[in-house]
Amino acid sequence: MIRRLSSASATFERELESLLAWDVSTDDAVTRAAGDIIADVVQRGDAALIELTARFDHTDLTAGFEIRARELREAYDQLPVADRDALRSAADRIQRYHERQTGGDFLDDDGFGNRLGQRITPLERVGVYVPGGQAAYPSTVLMTVIPARVAGVDEVIVTVPTPNGDKNRFVLAALHLAGVDRVFTVGGAQAVAALAFGTQTIPKVDKIVGPGGAFVAAAKRLVFGPVGIDVIAGPSEICIVADGSVDPEWTAMDLFSQAEHDADAQAILISPDSDYLDSVERLMAEQLPGMARASIIRSSLADRGALVQSRSLEEACEIANRVAPEHLQLAVDDPDALLPLIRHAGAIFLGAYSAEALGDYSAGPSHVLPTFGTARYASPLSVYDFQKRSSIIDVRREGAETLARIASTIADQEGLEAHGEAARRRLAGFDSNL
Repeated sequence: MIRRLSSASATFERELESLLAWDVSTDDAVTRAAGDIIADVVQRGDAALIELTARFDHTDLTAGFEIRARELREAYDQLPVADRDALRSAADRIQRYHERQTGGDFLDDDGFGNRLGQRITPLERVGVYVPGGQAAYPSTVLMTVIPARVAGVDEVIVTVPTPNGDKNRFVLAALHLAGVDRVFTVGGAQAVAALAFGTQTIPKVDKIVGPGGAFVAAAKRLVFGPVGIDVIAGPSEICIVADGSVDPEWTAMDLFSQAEHDADAQAILISPDSDYLDSVERLMAEQLPGMARASIIRSSLADRGALVQSRSLEEACEIANRVAPEHLQLAVDDPDALLPLIRHAGAIFLGAYSAEALGDYSAGPSHVLPTFGTARYASPLSVYDFQKRSSIIDVRREGAETLARIASTIADQEGLEAHGEAARRRLAGFDSNL
């Protein structure tokens, strides 16, 4: 069901590269199709959204596709008390976590009488894409909208597909709780195009965030420039470094938790303990038939999963850094000892009780994370994604004497005459005839 690798094998490097490789052979076709959709939405606006939604989501939007605030509130009020309390508790934790990320402005003296600093301002209008094709994701609503609200974004616009016209009540309740401004029932590349360029009904935004499938990812890549984007999301990933101290049944289920997302998801377990790998493999085989999404899990584990035997925990961390996973679990007795060895991961879960699933729903940090190795340079979605920073430069008469001489000298070397002259004219006693 799942491949076994050993770092001691002479072929390990080649096998690891093959495991981490991602087939992009369909990207060209997807990108072309997404490009056609975007061009159609730009040209025809709402009419294109109505036609494309009927084709892809089998939903008739001719009567309108905005969900009003009253409908969101009704969905929230109609939830069972336990569901409502869970949603509220998760939202409160996400709110508190992201409030700690807010940084203030500053303006400091540089020692020459000048003031240099930074001004942080929120984006004015953000578009959030909430997936809704294969499953409903109220958690994604909370994990994307709340950080935007904490950052101070003026207007949050959400698009969420409603296949066959079905509106998920839990998603609507989450939208109400998160405090979105407007919600539209469109999805796919056409939703990205509408957010990027605007239509008769959907306003143009400054940045688009949120995960989606291949067409959403391709569309976000194509519209980047006219609007900002967060990341190009790929299939979900989990990498677990284990020393054998955590119940193997827990680890088996942690691997399942990501493999069940879709057949392209990746689940990797790395451990120096071969007996532990055997136990996890046996438990996965025993429990898989009883899982509701068994066929998806089976495909994911067979195609992209692996049990890797390392020579040490330190080497396991080295391998994990090469994977640079979306989610990394340090399922070891002393995770704090290994944490300094980890350089690349979207989110790091420490110890036996830090299941990745808790990060998906209720821990607090956003679950929108870099995938496909992009954790080497990318970060989780946060308040910072919804803010921009302006440099503040306040040069006084005395300070200009120093800065203008430096600037004009460098400008002259670069052959930019006007730059040099603009700087020199600030010098005391400047005479353009000299």
